[in-house]
Amino acid sequence: MTASAHAAHLAQLNVATLLHPFDDPRMAPFVEMLDPVNAAADGAPGFVWRLVEEGAADATGLRPAGEDVVVNLSVWQTQEALWDFSYRSGHLEVMRRRREWFERHVQAHLVLWWVPAGHRPTVAEALERLTDLRAHGPSPRAFTFASAYTAAEAAQHLQAGPPAQPEEAARSAGPVPTVPAGETR
Repeated sequence: MTASAHAAHLAQLNVATLLHPFDDPRMAPFVEMLDPVNAAADGAPGFVWRLVEEGAADATGLRPAGEDVVVNLSVWQTQEALWDFSYRSGHLEVMRRRREWFERHVQAHLVLWWVPAGHRPTVAEALERLTDLRAHGPSPRAFTFASAYTAAEAAQHLQAGPPAQPEEAARSAGPVPTVPAGETR
């Protein structure tokens, strides 16, 4: 299917906290995998777009969530296309070895959400979706592979009205641990 055949695309943000500075020799295997994995993503069926730093081949130099946090932001035609790339390609090797390079996640580090076809989410938008997932759990607005929603469910959610106000959501969800801006633990 072509991109124009889809009214909505799936956006994803993944954040990871580095165990070592990016130029540390212990990070070399990860750095060596970046170009091949990014090339595989670019050529994967259903791939639409990924964030890259101006003048670079990837976004590892961007640090909007903290100096030691790398972000990966991309858009895919379908959830299945993203799943296939994530778990049925060379990307899986990076995921298997992630403990060598990144801290263990205590909070959600991956968020998915639907965007209109042609929309390129900003990093601020993506980080806000991750914050929403962490604070309120999965919803049609911010979810994970394990708690996925369809584009139609997300559209219905948007038509139903604005999300609950933070204090109203906090009362219904119970206490939520706070994390300083930019920290992912």
